[in-house]
Amino acid sequence: MERAAIGIRPHSGWGALVVVAGSPGAIEVVDRRRIVITAPGIQGANQPYHFAQGQKLSDAESYLAACAEASERLAGEGLREIIQDARGRGKIVASCAILLAAGRSLPPLPKILASHPLVHTAEGEFFRQSFRKAAERLGMQITGIRERDLPEVAGEVFGAQAEPLSREIARRGSSLGPPWTSDQKNACLAGLLVLAEK
Repeated sequence: MERAAIGIRPHSGWGALVVVAGSPGAIEVVDRRRIVITAPGIQGANQPYHFAQGQKLSDAESYLAACAEASERLAGEGLREIIQDARGRGKIVASCAILLAAGRSLPPLPKILASHPLVHTAEGEFFRQSFRKAAERLGMQITGIRERDLPEVAGEVFGAQAEPLSREIARRGSSLGPPWTSDQKNACLAGLLVLAEK
């Protein structure tokens, strides 16, 4: 079994996932998926902090906890399925990279709900944490990489191979077809970084 890794680019309510194996000059995109991690039965779950604004604090806490439970469960189901499918292709996936934002720390919930910019920040962190907790429950090794730091980290890990690797990843779009946006490219690179560091 060949080792592979998952790169995850979270969004509000979903994530772009790429399973990648190999190394610079010989990368293999094993799988790529969009995994939705919001329960259709929970109103406002795609933007839970927006929906919680205006609620009593206790109601907002209960609502966010229900959303978190559902999102973590759905993320776990999606990850489990993608790992099993990769195993069927001769790949063992035990690690993942989650792309992070700038990493601003969040204040207590009342202050978040009183600030529209903080609501957006909290929602981004909410869905990143859903993937992280789901991966932890599956016993995966998890690496967080700030998305804006990807080129720098790739340079540190791959050295002179970093630039050719970026071009190699970009060219994959012509053979794979859409979607192959910055979401998939960055998730692919993040997965390769995890593989290289093991």
